[in-house]
Amino acid sequence: QVQLVESGGGLVQTGNSLRLSCAVSGGTTSSYGMGWFRQAPGKDREFVVHLRRYGGHTYYADSVKGRFTISRDNAKNALYLQMNNLKPEDTAVYYCAAGSGIILSNIRNPGGYNYWGKGTLVTVSS
Repeated sequence: QVQLVESGGGLVQTGNSLRLSCAVSGGTTSSYGMGWFRQAPGKDREFVVHLRRYGGHTYYADSVKGRFTISRDNAKNALYLQMNNLKPEDTAVYYCAAGSGIILSNIRNPGGYNYWGKGTLVTVSS
């Protein structure tokens, strides 16, 4: 059974950085398209970024483009999200997700992913 465990969240001030990690077990990062989503209090789960299984192409939400960077270390079976220049509106629980056979038109849809972590909280103070 594939399990995803996020870590690295915390409380930071506006303009600072955080690096989230997602440890994968029961499967390999090279076998899945992977992504990060986030959910702020009272809001729906929101797409942040997707990393294609093949080719390493990345797709970012406009709100994080230029500030966040997704990466994958297949040797460590881990996914990362480097978040720079954080803003209060980035405050949310961040979730790692993995899926098989995710078509491009579905990468922003949480329903397109098979596996989810439990999330890690990121709080950005102004």
